[in-house]
Amino acid sequence: MQTSDFDYHLPESSIAQTPAEPRDSSRLLVLHRAAGDVEHRLFRDLGLFLRPNDLLVLNRTRVIPARIFARKETGGKVELLLLRRRDELTWEALVGGKGLRVGKLVFIEINNDVSPGIEAEIVEILNGPERLIKFSEPIEPHLPQVGNMPLPPYIHERLNDPERYQTVFAKEPGSAAAPTAGLHFTPELLNELEKNGVKTAYVTLHVGLDTFAPVNEEKPEEHKIHSEWCELPQETADLINATKQNGGRVIAVGTTSVRTLESAANLQPFDLAQGKSPIPSYTGPTALFILPGYRFKVVDAMITNFHLPKSTLIMLVSAFAGREKILQTYELAIKEGYRFYSFGDAMLIL
Repeated sequence: MQTSDFDYHLPESSIAQTPAEPRDSSRLLVLHRAAGDVEHRLFRDLGLFLRPNDLLVLNRTRVIPARIFARKETGGKVELLLLRRRDELTWEALVGGKGLRVGKLVFIEINNDVSPGIEAEIVEILNGPERLIKFSEPIEPHLPQVGNMPLPPYIHERLNDPERYQTVFAKEPGSAAAPTAGLHFTPELLNELEKNGVKTAYVTLHVGLDTFAPVNEEKPEEHKIHSEWCELPQETADLINATKQNGGRVIAVGTTSVRTLESAANLQPFDLAQGKSPIPSYTGPTALFILPGYRFKVVDAMITNFHLPKSTLIMLVSAFAGREKILQTYELAIKEGYRFYSFGDAMLIL
């Protein structure tokens, strides 16, 4: 297996620059794995493919305004993109600017009469442009004022409403990027599915930008995926257990939900016959890297967007549906004018 096996050509015109309005008017490509059939629908038609007792698992993480503009002591401009919080004062971040070595200070202006500003010290050089940064006071309370929404670099259009890069069920702040498969849901669609007997449950995985980065190693197994914090509460584990026992399907919304569910399931044997939950509750880090050959323990179907070439995400969906089938389906989607990436259209893989 080579990384190049997961490459494909995408015209720039296929990259969505703005979200669909309304959310559920985006297109939905339905891929039936067993038969290999494909259907073309709208996302609001999702209920046609779900059954009573099915369970949708949604990631309720909320994107924080993690892009911060700062200045050096010399006045030069610096950009910080917060990735992961280590403790109250310390964050891993991507930095943009020259000479940001250990010990360097940068300054963030706070436009009020209470705080003169916040200092941030480079305390460790990590990988490439990543740095460990220590702030002089907690930065999170100031993010609504000094932070900006960290849209992916392939989106060049201005986003007038930052809430369009949040799911309607976003609740737990902590992500550097949105769990984009969830962007297609509206409250009305969720209510309609619930009336038809489809249940919903929630997990949290705070998305890091590493998830979207291409794999540069020749062999995917040599790629190191960075850990992300996730939580699967007991209530969700109980709903999954009941769904499996009642013959329903667990449908993961997004690769982040997939990784959370499968990370928790890997903690104990999958054994419904003994009355055990197929998945325990879990809170902690995950660095699960799903490649073709992986045996899925919990997820029966998934909703996902169209992913970047040679990314860990296209490898994950290839593990679920087969590499050749995914690449064929992507080629068809391009021909049919589907919109790709974060603000793009969706796939339902059954």
